[in-house]
Amino acid sequence: MKNFLIIFLLAFSMGFAANAEDNNPTNVKDCSEGFNRASFKFNQGLDKAILRPIAIGYRKLPSGLRTITSNFLNNLSNLATIPNNALQGDIGKAGINLARLGINSTIGILGMFDVASGMGFEKYEKEDYGQTLGVMGAGPGCYLVLPILGSSTARDAVGILGGMVGGDPWYNITVKNDTRYFKDSDYYISRVTGGVDFRAKNLKAIDNLEENSMDFYASVKSLYLQDRQKKILNSKQITETQDDGDWDEVSSD
Repeated sequence: MKNFLIIFLLAFSMGFAANAEDNNPTNVKDCSEGFNRASFKFNQGLDKAILRPIAIGYRKLPSGLRTITSNFLNNLSNLATIPNNALQGDIGKAGINLARLGINSTIGILGMFDVASGMGFEKYEKEDYGQTLGVMGAGPGCYLVLPILGSSTARDAVGILGGMVGGDPWYNITVKNDTRYFKDSDYYISRVTGGVDFRAKNLKAIDNLEENSMDFYASVKSLYLQDRQKKILNSKQITETQDDGDWDEVSSD
């Protein structure tokens, strides 16, 4: 909690205090468009050379194996979601996600099987520190495209930093602290696997977006900012561009 408060104060010291208009995706400034487009092009190159081919191969795995992998990653994400539920004041959701984590990590064999849903524990959206900063009143700041990590905002980048300085339990027990049971590589392997799983689920959606966009960079930026705003507001509304499910819950058909 102490580390998060430091990050929260840092966000406001950088001028992220928000009002309703600041959070409108159309009002988020692209302060470093030249750098962002260069970073976007770099990420596209990595995607075409490495990530997309791996994702295509991943989609050829048995659907049951892919489901187990997704379940494991979703269960692991609760380690970050639960403290953010609490920081946002959603104590009920924090309790349910804690129950889901406990049940799926034990009965569900490290989260490979979503036993908790069958027991009536609802599955909620993932939460992160960028969303929490938004809920607490920090504006998005400028739009950013981070090398490898992709689309972000200044606020979301500060949120990532918040996880690395102590807010992400999975990062803490793998990279930050020396533990008997986990290694640094466990964290990085899980992040890479998560990226592959996400890319495989969204293979067609992203390919179609690139093929049909006059400016792929602008389309991705617009979609990202709309998606982040909906998540901060916990909105179920579908964006005009496409169903939000295309980014998180697309079936690998």
